[in-house]
Amino acid sequence: MATFHRRIAEILNLPAPIGDDGALTPQMLMMTPAAKAAWVEYHDAIEVGLRSGGELYDVRDVASKSADNAVRLAALFHVFEHGFGAVWLEAFEGASRVAAWHLNESRRFFGELALPAELADAGRLDTWLIEYCRREHTHMVSTRDAQRLGPVRDKDKLTTATKELVDLDRIQIRKDGRRIAICVNPALIGITS
Repeated sequence: MATFHRRIAEILNLPAPIGDDGALTPQMLMMTPAAKAAWVEYHDAIEVGLRSGGELYDVRDVASKSADNAVRLAALFHVFEHGFGAVWLEAFEGASRVAAWHLNESRRFFGELALPAELADAGRLDTWLIEYCRREHTHMVSTRDAQRLGPVRDKDKLTTATKELVDLDRIQIRKDGRRIAICVNPALIGITS
């Protein structure tokens, strides 16, 4: 953090670029040919996803700005690392990964909002069950642990979510006396018979 703060202070202490007319005249940053080619490729991939029926169509307001945001971040990364001059491919690659991550998070977030609450609960429970089973090297989770540790804490909502997952053959419910267990489809967690 000390190195980061030192570099930010250096940048902030640079004299402001003021023209003879007193107006701010920031330096224009260009991109190297390799960085520009990567930006064009990123931009074109976004445009394909924005088409009607495309994977980004439902988040087009966010997606349409992603390429511009990536190039802005690339400029910031480059100035931070190297000062002024042509923005290198390395800076754009890092910036495009950050922009793509945010775009995917928007898709995930808005996708969950578009789902009925029951399906969103089922989706979150499904993801949690798979992660839990892989981490714990098991394929069974008690409903008590799923409710206590999982993303769906309300008992009625958990029951509804498990019914959705049973209908999709993602899980089975097994009862042993009073104990109820959720058995995750072994194919989902990489267990083969």
